[in-house]
Amino acid sequence: MPHSRNILLVEDEHNVASFVLRGLTEEGYTVSLAPDGNTGLDMAMNNRFGLIILDIMLPGISGIEICRQLRASGNQTPILMLTALGTTENIVAGLDNGADDYLVKPFRIHELMARIRSLLRRTGDDMSAQLLSLGPLQMDTARKSVHRDGRPITLTATEYRLLEYLMKNRSRVVSRMDILEHVWGVDFNMGTNVVDVYVNYLRRKIDKDMDQKLIHTVVGMGYILKEA
Repeated sequence: MPHSRNILLVEDEHNVASFVLRGLTEEGYTVSLAPDGNTGLDMAMNNRFGLIILDIMLPGISGIEICRQLRASGNQTPILMLTALGTTENIVAGLDNGADDYLVKPFRIHELMARIRSLLRRTGDDMSAQLLSLGPLQMDTARKSVHRDGRPITLTATEYRLLEYLMKNRSRVVSRMDILEHVWGVDFNMGTNVVDVYVNYLRRKIDKDMDQKLIHTVVGMGYILKEA
């Protein structure tokens, strides 16, 4: 079974763990369960998973600390945080330490499934070393590095995800709605202009002062990454 279908669930509440385990199994996922923070960190460090579902409040070390240590070690497995603490401070703490998304308890199983599908689409099924290229632009998805004409380009995490989505769909027009769903997630405010803002950020780093522009606007439709 591809590792993207293997999920690590770190959850100490028996009822929640049973509910999630049953729902994921019925959807065809293989689930490994860790009942505390220390076990969860050890399993995440020593096994390859497609996704980690991580409660914030855990015996041992917290979910936020697990997330921080995984990211510090270079582990880029998508992380979905579960929290009964629906305050802005806890959500921000999780995201600032490397979580990709969050879900506040109590939640419905179909909402959890939608978040999981969205995260797996963002990363793709193959998380092994992969080199994406378009003319002078190269992206190494294993090392999370980007170069143009051999020159390294420093991107934020969001800029990187946006560029990766454009690279995987190079020479195809992608709409703002497609970008929002795949880069920001299913519940993001669709009325925002965040896509245009971040496309402009990418243009400054990738196309500025270059004769050959790679990021193009298709009026009324979206954006396309291609050689002119």
